[in-house]
Amino acid sequence: MIPSVARHLICPLHERLLRRPTFRFARQLEESQWYAPDELRAVQRDKLRDLLRHAGSNTSFYRRRFDQAGVNVDRLEPKEVLKRLPLLDKPTIRAAGEELLWRSAPGGLFPHNTGGSTGEPLVFYFGRRRQAFDQAARIRTHRWYGVDIGDRELYLWGSPIELGSGGRLKMARDALFNHRLLNAFDMSPDRMDAYIRTLHRFQPACLFGYPSSLALLAEHARARGRQLSTAGLRAVFVTGEVCHPHQRKTIASAFGVDVADGYGSREAGFIAHQCPQGNMHLTAENIFVEIIDGQGSVLPPGHTGEIVVTHLDAYAMPFIRYRTGDVGRLRPGRCSCGRGLPMMDVVQGRTTDFLYLPDGTVMHALSIIYPLREMTGIRQFRVTQNEDFSVLVDVVADNRIERLTREAVAQRVRPVLGGQVDLQVSLVDGISPSHSGKHRYVVSRVQRKTDRSPEEVGPGG
Repeated sequence: MIPSVARHLICPLHERLLRRPTFRFARQLEESQWYAPDELRAVQRDKLRDLLRHAGSNTSFYRRRFDQAGVNVDRLEPKEVLKRLPLLDKPTIRAAGEELLWRSAPGGLFPHNTGGSTGEPLVFYFGRRRQAFDQAARIRTHRWYGVDIGDRELYLWGSPIELGSGGRLKMARDALFNHRLLNAFDMSPDRMDAYIRTLHRFQPACLFGYPSSLALLAEHARARGRQLSTAGLRAVFVTGEVCHPHQRKTIASAFGVDVADGYGSREAGFIAHQCPQGNMHLTAENIFVEIIDGQGSVLPPGHTGEIVVTHLDAYAMPFIRYRTGDVGRLRPGRCSCGRGLPMMDVVQGRTTDFLYLPDGTVMHALSIIYPLREMTGIRQFRVTQNEDFSVLVDVVADNRIERLTREAVAQRVRPVLGGQVDLQVSLVDGISPSHSGKHRYVVSRVQRKTDRSPEEVGPGG
């Protein structure tokens, strides 16, 4: 598809049919990114007040929460209201259920789920308004690197939402939008050879994917002695997990363009993105971020703590003071790029291991996480791969929903492993977090011959 046709005809028509004002929001964000910081704070204040009023009027959960906190949205400054509200976490969301939903959301409710950093599946819902703003924010950050709507984009990704659309219809839709999807859940040597050939034929304007998978592809090309043909490439966008310094260096060296990091999650939204000057900018127009200490107190810029998010356009299912479980800090000052968007650092976020098969296939951990988190009756899980390639799946069952069996879990997981390794499923009462306090939901102890020494990884790796 010619990029200008996709940009000016196909994509606008698609969003109009879905009743999403994505392009109107994108025009607003193009303008507001240059606002002074005080102007952006005023935008946040007004949108936060509107969200709080909406949540109190249209969801029984927040109506009760406001009453219990003794707050009146119309009489207090919005930020003061936030400070008086309890934090929102996954157990609270699960317990609240439909009380969190605005059933009358224009366009309906759209379910999503995530395993998060805790290995505990969470189901939540989007409305068209939030979908449009998140997409508009993504459009804006792509434009920072000269990549526009309709330009060719190659994904090395693994979400079942993207991979499960199926067959010819999926391929036709991707062709219309100038997208091409490569499966990050299948990284065997032969498959990666095919990915390199696809890259050379497709000649994308940008790549998008997990930093671990893109670095693995770059290392494979180097090991094969293959030069990556990327004449029209303008940027590589990475997200979904921590981008370590050695991965960034490997990707940038192989593809010869800037590596731009993005921070967010399905439930929390499009939180921040790196500009060409290397600073991480908050999507301030529709995300409000607080940094809290261990007692829940809000910390000033420059201090490190847990990242708490309020999505200002999540009307269908409001996320107000949502605990991400990630660690970061807000940064004072203004970026030299000239944008008034506030800056932040993500000090510690999600880290994902690979799984390895005896035939040399390298599988992104999410390939086994997705089937597990979509099973009803699983409250928490952890996957451990031993040095002999065998896999142990520990599962904490939620038998309030349905009776869970080891056989049912094994039946869901075994196709992912392809019958190459021994599989054991264990039903346990609880799973302890790591020393860092976060739950590593996939751990592989396989020592590969190609694994690098600490000296090769370098500082910070």
